[in-house]
Amino acid sequence: MFSYFYIINICVIIVFICLFFITRRTNKRWSKINDYLGKVTTTVDSIRYGNLSTKIEKVEHPTYQNVTDSINRMVETLNDRERMIIEYQTELMRQNKLLESVINSLSDGILIINEKFEILRATPKILKWFGVKGKDIIGKNVFDFIQPVNEDSFDVSGLSNVEVFIKHTPTNNFIVNSQPLSSLEKKRFVLIIKDITTEKEIETLKEDFVATLTHDLKVPIVAASNMIDLFLANKFGEISEKQKFALDNMKESNKNLLELVQILLETYKLKEQGIKPLKENFALNPFLQDIVNEMEPIANKIKIGITFTPAKDNPTLYADPLQIQRVIKNLISNAIDHSNTKKPIEIKIGKIPGFTTISVIDYGQGIAKDELKMIFNKYYSAAKKLRKVGTGLGLYLSQQIALAHGGEILVTSEENVKTEFCVKIPS
Repeated sequence: MFSYFYIINICVIIVFICLFFITRRTNKRWSKINDYLGKVTTTVDSIRYGNLSTKIEKVEHPTYQNVTDSINRMVETLNDRERMIIEYQTELMRQNKLLESVINSLSDGILIINEKFEILRATPKILKWFGVKGKDIIGKNVFDFIQPVNEDSFDVSGLSNVEVFIKHTPTNNFIVNSQPLSSLEKKRFVLIIKDITTEKEIETLKEDFVATLTHDLKVPIVAASNMIDLFLANKFGEISEKQKFALDNMKESNKNLLELVQILLETYKLKEQGIKPLKENFALNPFLQDIVNEMEPIANKIKIGITFTPAKDNPTLYADPLQIQRVIKNLISNAIDHSNTKKPIEIKIGKIPGFTTISVIDYGQGIAKDELKMIFNKYYSAAKKLRKVGTGLGLYLSQQIALAHGGEILVTSEENVKTEFCVKIPS
């Protein structure tokens, strides 16, 4: 009996000893887990507060090492992303500074306003014109500084070259354009203000020059032309063939000069008074034949002919004959200047619904596609390419005459093949 209890006691003691060692080992294991979790927590907290240089040291346990490697790789990835973000931010700041520098260096002033006309942003040029320093302008009403010349046309959502008066800079002339910033939730508008004082002064000087040229220069040119005619008519005695040749050249040059002055005069009148056609009915066939007869000697000098086939029904035109004559003569003159073949210039009469057409066709050098849209612009001229005299006003004036009649001039061209100017006049 004693031995039985003795054995049981020994077994109990052994069990307790085993439990002691098992518990001790388990505690050590949990202690390592707690230490590892503490490291992980510390690392995560460091990342949370922006320290991406922290890493978990290597551990011998394979399971822990996998977690450690994953966390460390995540830290490295975040570190790389942070560097990329910093680089992007640096480049963005550089681009913003460059853009701001470009905007501030513009000769135009730029304003950003809201729907209440309160100023949100302004460039240094605006501050100078408005007489305001720094951020004092922010929140101020734009109409505290500018006043529209014509208030009826001042719709801030779509201004286009509208003249304004800036109170602090009263001696200058300004125009304003606007553009809504539709991409923003709140309404914003960009106002671009341009100082056109210099342009206005140049325009005034140009108008004064043209007025002087056309009114004062025309008189001596006409006088010289009349004097040449007297010499050619032998009113001052007989002249030799050489003298006649020289006087003929002088007369032709004088005629060209007078034509240039006349074009300048007509253009000046057009701006000041507009074109007011004195319309009348006239037969088109003899009208065009007279023009061809007058222009043929000029064309013959460069061995080019002018062909005109009269219309069978001899149509009549209700228009200003002097103005239409100027248009047709100008188109034929251009055709002569730009012809580089011996093919004759053709004059044709046509009909389209509601219009009578007069076409001037030449088979010379033609007009480039990128120039077609500019040839009727004021002062545009292709004459300089040919080293010939030209103001660039001939086609502009011709188009304005056609428009004043309710028609227009159309042009089609293929380089080195054919060019056709078609004058449309209401029937």
